[in-house]
Amino acid sequence: MAALVSIGLRFSRRQNATERYFVAKRSIPGWATGLSLLATLISSVTFIAYPGSAYAGDWSNLVPGLMTALVLLVVASVVIPFYRHVVGMSAYEYFGKRFGYPARVYSSIAFALGHFSKMGFVFYLLALTVSGMTGWKTDNVIILVGAITVSYTLVGGIEAVIWADVLQGFVLWFGIAICLVFLFFLPAAGPAAVWHAAWSSGKINLGSMAPDFTKPTIPVLAIYGFFYYLQRYTADQTIVQRYLVAKDDRAALRGIAIGSLLCIPVWTLFMLIGTLSWAFYEVTGERLPPNIVKADQVFPHFITTHIPAGLAGLFLAALFGAAMANLSSDFNSLAAIAVEDYYRVLRPGAGEKQRLLVAKIVVAASGGLCVAVATALAHTNGTALSLWYTVSAVVAGGLVGLFLLAFLCPRAGGTAALVGIGACLAFTTWASGPWGFSLHNYMIGVIGHVVLLAIGYAASFIFPNRKKSGTELTLWGWLRSGRIEM
Repeated sequence: MAALVSIGLRFSRRQNATERYFVAKRSIPGWATGLSLLATLISSVTFIAYPGSAYAGDWSNLVPGLMTALVLLVVASVVIPFYRHVVGMSAYEYFGKRFGYPARVYSSIAFALGHFSKMGFVFYLLALTVSGMTGWKTDNVIILVGAITVSYTLVGGIEAVIWADVLQGFVLWFGIAICLVFLFFLPAAGPAAVWHAAWSSGKINLGSMAPDFTKPTIPVLAIYGFFYYLQRYTADQTIVQRYLVAKDDRAALRGIAIGSLLCIPVWTLFMLIGTLSWAFYEVTGERLPPNIVKADQVFPHFITTHIPAGLAGLFLAALFGAAMANLSSDFNSLAAIAVEDYYRVLRPGAGEKQRLLVAKIVVAASGGLCVAVATALAHTNGTALSLWYTVSAVVAGGLVGLFLLAFLCPRAGGTAALVGIGACLAFTTWASGPWGFSLHNYMIGVIGHVVLLAIGYAASFIFPNRKKSGTELTLWGWLRSGRIEM
């Protein structure tokens, strides 16, 4: 934590303009962009919820993460350079150019709601782990981490966030290696017995391939994961900012590829850690104490009771670093959309000093709100990973559908987009209520995207786009520009 704060102070002297504060004046090398993206996609959800999910069941919750490679193949050569040339600092500037200011407002609000739910889970899981390892009250941990994260994010801007992410990335691999070594070699029966117990139990599998959309089967999780990561790569400010901070298009592409592809082995290793935790207690016969009532608590208990002081502290440092780096990225992104999508539009005459002040106020306010969400989550039941997936599916807001409508349908204009948004909101409200949505909750967001795209496109035949931007700001106009090769 001291290192992260010092990084914030190191870059605080440079923060004299919003372009520096939000996109580092497009000066970050590709490899650092990649490690920063890794930290953006890895958080305390990965450290605790993935092992908890694997301990309680199988590796089915790894399926959504595997879709990131497929999404990367779809969007890398087109979406990344497109955003770098079309928007300044906010991803939702594109929706405003394409459909007008109401669409820009809607998309930025949908992003903010989704990320507030995610940030609450990040705070909560960190506090749960630290409380289990130290005995500290979860509320105190949440407040402490929130205060420190806000402090270095507020003073250092996106540069502090990215270089803190780089530091966290290196510590992450040390933490994973330590845990795997102890889980394999600590039991007297040896690593072969541990692996045999894990493999023979059938826990190392991705779940059922049955075409049952009422349960979290592989088809449901794959479809959810594809749309979730398509949303992140096309309409998520934290990811789009990584496109914008790179020195050039090539560095942006290289960085996003590095970060995305590194996530898959990290997620897989944390699933393996959860399965090995189950195998450890199965092989050794050691009983868990009665205070361990959730699967998410088992791995932190193992760290506390079986990894020596110092090495356990290194894992704790990695956990703190992952959570704080992830949260700092979200805080900076929320400040970016608040300033670029609202304050700059409503107060076009405001100077850089005023915009920077507003950005810092938003960072502080976001931290306070997330602390409140995390304390409410501290008393929920069930594994945190499944809860997070359900919430993120419901509050997705149809942003993938909105992006596809904007990018692929030149005839769709602002009115058609608003009709699609209205249909998406109506469906999401109905499906998330007590009116008998028969499919699994993960499908709510997926269907919401499809509803927005389909209804918006149908409405374009009644309310066609009359603006020239209907062609220029689409895939077809981008292809005609000659800036990419297909």
